Amino acid sequence: MLVAPNINPIAFSIGPLRVHWYGLMYVLAFIGAWWLGSVRAARSGGAWKKEEVGDLIVAGAFGAVLGGRIGYILFYKPEFYFTHPLQMLFVWHGGMSFHGGLIGVLIAMAWYARKTGRRWLQVTDFMAPLTPFGLGAGRIGNFINQELWGRVTDVPWGMVFRTGGPLPRHPSQLYEFLLEGVTLFIILWLYSSRPRPVGAVSGLFLICYGCFRIFAEFFRVPDAFIGYLAFGWLTIGQVYSVPMVLAGIAMMWWAYRKNGKAQA
Repeated sequence: MLVAPNINPIAFSIGPLRVHWYGLMYVLAFIGAWWLGSVRAARSGGAWKKEEVGDLIVAGAFGAVLGGRIGYILFYKPEFYFTHPLQMLFVWHGGMSFHGGLIGVLIAMAWYARKTGRRWLQVTDFMAPLTPFGLGAGRIGNFINQELWGRVTDVPWGMVFRTGGPLPRHPSQLYEFLLEGVTLFIILWLYSSRPRPVGAVSGLFLICYGCFRIFAEFFRVPDAFIGYLAFGWLTIGQVYSVPMVLAGIAMMWWAYRKNGKAQA
């Protein structure tokens, strides 16, 4: 049995301003995505310019933060936030939805594609391999905050979280870091290193993330205000992830059967 490190969620303070580790993880995510995007642009054979990457990451950041917060408000706790509207602004307390953030990023990418005269899926294909870095950083933020921990377990690496009671639990934040962050990054980076049909990289992202999230949810305790939806194990995160997998399969089929010409 292990004890989760008791890290102060506040990284440092400047006067009345408190900077939280969770927020710093977002900053790290965007910096990492910008750097990886610059590497991809340099290898694109002129299809992307390095100076374009900054605008893309800024657009994606706005989409991720606004979509993630709005998605959490609408998908998870609409009654609470509509009766406590100021709480909508307190993002440092947590409360971000990946699925809402994904919708926000897709909308931002559509705007960017229109602005630059590219196809929407060309932009999402470029962006997809950059995303796992941010997902992994977010899960580290969850671990530091000791939130979104897993179910009670007797595995040797089970951890006691100060917010989760005296019993050891699956460190599900680290599982998701390894799956959604490290493993997903390796898969997408290697797959996208060669020319692929337009839409294939985006489709693979949807399939892999959806499958990883469905798997991880078997170890993670759902939010107390939602609980399990059915069978004592089905969670809302799994329900939201199934359409992602199906959409990803359809996109890859379309990419290879209807749009088989590989992109540069």
